[in-house]
Amino acid sequence: MKLTGVIPACILPMHPDGSIDETAYAAHLEQLVSTPGVRGVTCNGHAAEVSTLSREERRRAVEIAVATVAGRAPVICGIHARDHREAVAYAGDARAAGADALLVLPPDSLAHDADPAAALRHFEHVAGAVPLPLVAFVYPEFTGMQYGAQLLERICTLDAVVAIKEWSLDIRVYERNLGIARSAGHEITMLSSFSTNLLPTLALGADGILSGHGSVVAGLQARLFDAVAAGDLAGAREVYGRLQTLTAVVYRDPMPNMYARMKEQLVMLGAELTPTVRAPLVPVTERERADLRRALSEADLLPAGARS
Repeated sequence: MKLTGVIPACILPMHPDGSIDETAYAAHLEQLVSTPGVRGVTCNGHAAEVSTLSREERRRAVEIAVATVAGRAPVICGIHARDHREAVAYAGDARAAGADALLVLPPDSLAHDADPAAALRHFEHVAGAVPLPLVAFVYPEFTGMQYGAQLLERICTLDAVVAIKEWSLDIRVYERNLGIARSAGHEITMLSSFSTNLLPTLALGADGILSGHGSVVAGLQARLFDAVAAGDLAGAREVYGRLQTLTAVVYRDPMPNMYARMKEQLVMLGAELTPTVRAPLVPVTERERADLRRALSEADLLPAGARS
């Protein structure tokens, strides 16, 4: 499997009581997969508040994603787990539900000074138990869960690994990891998740974009990707400027609450969903809401008559 282009990581709509709104979720997925330039969809990632989901909710989320996308693009399922045993269970559920690939997040133990080799074993166990392509999710250093160069090189020796979701948020680390992907013994694509600096990462040679922000701006991301691929620097700068107007109000402290802001913007854009989030995320403030709406207007995305 060669994963390229824009691959949004979807949000997960919820009813006001916090239960999954399956109708709104399916509509959100349909809107994403119907967007020109979208070449895949990722479910059960950070944008879907995966750490708050039960095993049954994760299974149901990927079932709905597979049914809605209906073979029009690959469905990648995020695997967020405490250890390899839990990861294998979630991966098996995803395969049974019809997922095409797995986005493997670092094991939580890395944040608690575990031996980095545990991350390699994590991948080995998943690859050995579930025959699906794997995407390695690279974290920022401040999380305590970033893979060093040697560890990432070893992960990339696994035949099942077909892509890197690069979220280091450090352009130097990004360049290093791009080199690791390009020098692997088999084809591994580079998917930028550096949402606040997409143009530099694409210009350096990313093969695509895998980002939660794609839940809101997949169309703009696709235009940016296409402009860079065509060598249209002026066009790329114009689209990038619009994206940067949006990232300034979405990617701000407290950073984890970015997904609450994305849901608010989707409501403003006319999506039939509520902005409900689960703890530890919190509803946005009225001041934030005004900033989010202003940014959509400045980026020329806010349609006439959209809800406030």
